[in-house]
Amino acid sequence: MTELTARPADQRGQRLSYLIKRLEMAERARLEEVLRPLGVTLHQYTVLSILERREGLSSAQLARRHYVTPQAMHQLIASMERDQLIERRPDPTNRRILRAWLTERGTEVLRSCHRVVDGLEGRMLSALTSDEAVMFGRMLERCLVALTEPAPPEGA
Repeated sequence: MTELTARPADQRGQRLSYLIKRLEMAERARLEEVLRPLGVTLHQYTVLSILERREGLSSAQLARRHYVTPQAMHQLIASMERDQLIERRPDPTNRRILRAWLTERGTEVLRSCHRVVDGLEGRMLSALTSDEAVMFGRMLERCLVALTEPAPPEGA
């Protein structure tokens, strides 16, 4: 238990869960604003970013990584393929599976997106020192790991 959660609820201020949600919603709104002039949606940017790190994923794998339904991802992938941001190729071992790859155009668009998102992240972190910004990122990663690992058994 942390010092924050050990205090009575009326002495804590805003709940961390609420602050995290507000930050996520504010960031999401600003991301959509900076990506819009580039003709890219936040969902497209997310898929492009995922494929930049690991090309050759199937629609089902992308859906799991993006936390959307397979049906929603299928529609998104189809539109991105139509816009020539990605291309799909059959899996060599299972021709029914189509794997997604960035196109040259998709890579160029992603580069432009990264530039505007870098500016936005800089704005968000401008209230922190360099050391605090690094620590903030590390703490977020640790919290994410803690919530994605299986919960410990009761009483452990």
